[in-house]
Amino acid sequence: MKKTLIAALTIASLACGHAHAETSTAKKTAASKKTTTTSKATNTKVASKKASPKLVSIQRDRVVGEVPLTAASLGLQSSAVLVMDQVSGSVLYEKNSHAVLPIASITKLMTAMVTLDAQPNLYEVMTISEEDVDVLKGTRSRLKVGTSLTKEEMLRLALMSSENRAAASLSRYYPGGRPAFVAAMNRKAQALGLTDTRFEDSTGLTSANVSSARDLVKMVAAAHQYPLIREFSTSTGYDVMVDGRVQSYHNTNALVSNSAWDIGLSKTGFINEAGKCLVMQAWFNQKPMIIVLLDSWGKMTRIGDANRIKKWVEHYAQNAKPNTI
Repeated sequence: MKKTLIAALTIASLACGHAHAETSTAKKTAASKKTTTTSKATNTKVASKKASPKLVSIQRDRVVGEVPLTAASLGLQSSAVLVMDQVSGSVLYEKNSHAVLPIASITKLMTAMVTLDAQPNLYEVMTISEEDVDVLKGTRSRLKVGTSLTKEEMLRLALMSSENRAAASLSRYYPGGRPAFVAAMNRKAQALGLTDTRFEDSTGLTSANVSSARDLVKMVAAAHQYPLIREFSTSTGYDVMVDGRVQSYHNTNALVSNSAWDIGLSKTGFINEAGKCLVMQAWFNQKPMIIVLLDSWGKMTRIGDANRIKKWVEHYAQNAKPNTI
C-alpha cells in the first residue's frame, strides 16, 4: 500500500516539479575541490557550454530551508547532489544540481522504462551476440557471447548488477533495433520534462549520456512507478543458469542489504568521465525521499555521502518544527 500511495503522490509531485526545470548549465564549476585534493585524471566532463553566473558562484553545498547544519559540517564528497521529499517535491538539499554531467549506468533506469513501455514478452529468450560486447570501454562480462536468458532475466541483471551486455541486448531486441530504442529513450526523457538529459546508448558506457541532478530526481520518481524496476533494482542477489552452471549475481549497491535502510529503488553507475554515481528512493522517518549523488570519487564515498544524508535528514526531522521537512 505504501508504494501504491507514493506512485499516486509522485504524479502530482512531478507535475509541480516541471515548473522548476532549468536550462542546461556549465560543466560543474565546483571542480575546485578536485584541483587541490583529488588526483583524478583529466577526463573531460560532458556539460552544457552555456554559462550561468548563478552556477559559477556555487562552489559549496547549498542547503534549502531552515537547516541547523552548515555545508561544511555535512561534508558530502559527491560533486552534484540533490535530496527531495518525494511527496511534497520540496528540495531539502542541493549542490550543483543544475550541472549537466555524464550519468554512466544510471542510464539503465531509462533503459528499463523504455523496455517495459513496449509491453514485451518477458519470457522471450534473448541471446547475447558480438553486437552486445563493449568495444568502447572494453569492460568484461560473465554473459559470454551465445548466452541465452529470458528478457526478464536480462532486465533484472541490467538493473541489479548493472550488466552491460544485458542492457545492450535489451536495446538490440527492441522493435526497430538500437536506433529506435535510443530514439524512444530521448522521447521518454522529453515527455518527463528532462531538459538536461540526452542518451546515445542503453548501457551508459558512453559519456554522451548526460543529465543533471534536477532531472534525475524526476527520472527516479518516474521509474519508481514501475513495480518490476522497484523489485529488480533492490534485489540483493539472483542466480542464473549459464552453460549448465549456476552464476550468482549481486546488487551493485551494498545499502540494499543494510537493515538500517528501507530502499524502494536503487541504481549505481560508474565510468571514468562520470565518477561514481548513485540514485535511490528511500524512506527516512516513514517519509519517501529521492537522493541523487553524481561524480563521487573514492571506493566508498557515495555510500558515505548517502549515510550522512540519511543521518542528517533523520536528525533534522526529529528536531524540526512541524511540517518543515
